[in-house]
Amino acid sequence: MGFFNFFGGGGDSGKIAEYLDKGAVIIDVRTPMEFDEGHVPGSVNIPLQQITARVAEIKKFNKPVIACCRSGARSGNATTFLNGKGIDTINGGPWQTVDSALKAKK
Repeated sequence: MGFFNFFGGGGDSGKIAEYLDKGAVIIDVRTPMEFDEGHVPGSVNIPLQQITARVAEIKKFNKPVIACCRSGARSGNATTFLNGKGIDTINGGPWQTVDSALKAKK
């Protein structure tokens, strides 16, 4: 985990918009309880602790991925891991940032 990921990060709205245009799947890596408190409509909840066990499922989407969480730290870790597995992934940062980018596209 890089220094930047430890404190959060991601959330480049231009890059998020680009990935949304590509039909990216939004994966929220927070816990189910956090996800239930609010999330991007249409996003998939795969907690960070389950990412390694669900790589095959994620690959079956056959789409780029935007990972998000509360601050960008967990999604940064997921992004690094998924990119290492050959899955085109960006760190969307906080889920609210991804939600705003999605709403801006409408």
